[in-house]
Formats: sequence, structure tokens, C-alpha cells
Amino acid sequence: MKIVITGAGGQLGKELVRILKETDYTVFPYSKKQVDIANRSQIKEMMEKVRPDYLINTAAYTQVDLCETELEKAYLINGIGTYYLAHEAREKKAKFFHISTDYVFNGEKHEPYTEEDVTDPRTVYGKSKQLGEELALATYENTTIIRTSWLYGHDGNNFVNTIKKLADYSQKIRVVHDQYGCPTFAKDVGIALKQLLTKPAGIYHVTNNGNCSWFELANEIISFLNKKVDIIPVSSKEYGLKTPRPMYSVLCSKKLNSSGIFLRNWKDGLCEYLKKEADNIDY
Repeated sequence: MKIVITGAGGQLGKELVRILKETDYTVFPYSKKQVDIANRSQIKEMMEKVRPDYLINTAAYTQVDLCETELEKAYLINGIGTYYLAHEAREKKAKFFHISTDYVFNGEKHEPYTEEDVTDPRTVYGKSKQLGEELALATYENTTIIRTSWLYGHDGNNFVNTIKKLADYSQKIRVVHDQYGCPTFAKDVGIALKQLLTKPAGIYHVTNNGNCSWFELANEIISFLNKKVDIIPVSSKEYGLKTPRPMYSVLCSKKLNSSGIFLRNWKDGLCEYLKKEADNIDY
């Protein structure tokens, strides 16, 4: 069985390659330099060459602030590019998996979002990802959408790595305390996705168990690193973000759990991640 992974150079893509290469699947990883998902001819050529049984898309334009000014790029990659992939997957009868985000919700709910909740994104990034979801589902019935949140992985630009770097030379770090979500280790998403390969198509929320604020997450990181750094809690308004983020984007994984797939608590995932980083393990 053959699997194509687009966006294979990203933090989730790299984890998926590592995980799936240890199985009986034959993995064909493509970085964004090798295949631009916004280029339909490149996708067609790739799919014709490999003719995979599964197509997993982890490629995306995730720069939330830049998406607000680079609308065309955001919609082309996150929306139209996803459609191109879904269309080619349908043509080759390959099961299609697409990674999406908690940003498709408005963040105004006060309990975890389910797969059945109505999407209502408030940012260009969220709206472009919503478009990708809708186009993929409308194009090909054998499509699985995986929504995740607060993702971090090795060799990636993410909140955990940012706090680690800041802790090396800062005595005080200001962190938002009024936004809540599910910190999620890319490795755990990869393990869950491997199990979802044989599950029915549909929308699944895939995050580590539990939730916290960015402030709480930062404190957990600093505690593990045993650094003498003060984490200063500030409101979203005080922090002055250019683009508003969802205030509450905790995702409910009940559907995933009902399929027999369970992710560990976010603190356990974070502990493993930080330990591997500290041990300088070659990934």
C-alpha cells in the first residue's frame, strides 16, 4: 500500500514520515519545494507517477498574521490547493486525509467544540482552512478531515520552541493568559492518523487530552527546563496581537475515542517532547 504525504518537510509531515516508514506502507514524502499544492499540474504529475492508495495533506499556509494581508496566497494554498488534492485523490481512488485547525471556530464557546458544531472562523487563516474543508468534502466522499490545535513538533516554528529559546536569554516573558486550547504533540497526531487510515471517512478532532491557557503551557515548559524565568500573565488586549485569536478553541475528541483511538494528556506529550529535545536525539 502506497502513501503520499504532501507538506512532508513540516513538523507534522516529518513525524508522519517517521511513523509510517516503520509500517508495511510505502511512503512517498513530498516537501513544499518538491510539490506546491497550489500548482495543479504538479499534483497531477505526482499522483500519476505514484498512484497512491492514500493521500495525506499536511501542507498549509499557517502564518496567521500574514494571511490577513496575503489573502490570495492563503486561499490558494489552504482552500484551492486542498480542492486540487481532493480532486486528484478521487481520480486515483486514493483515500484523502487533510489536516485542518481549531481556527475554523469563532472561539466564543465555553465548552469543547465537537465535529458537529457550526464553523464560524474570524480570521483569513481560519476562513481559508474552512474553505479547504468544504471543498474537499464536497469533491470527494472518501475524505477525512483532521482538526488539531496548538501543534508543536521537532524542527518546527511553534510556541513551545519559542518559549524554550526565550528562556535562554530572558528573565521575564509576557504570555497571554485568557486564551485556552489543547497543546498537541505532532507525534501523537501522527500515531492517531496511522490508526485512522482504516477508519470510516469523516471529520475527526485529534488533540492531546486536557486543555490549558498559553500562560499555563509556558509555565509547564519553564518548570521542566528548570529555568529562573518569570512568566508574566497578560490579557490578549494587553499583548496587542495583530490578528485576534480564538479565546477558547478546545476540541472534543469524543468521536475519535468512540473509534477506539485515545491520545495521552498534553502534559505527558510535552514531557516526552522536551526530554527528547534536551537529550539532543537525532530525529
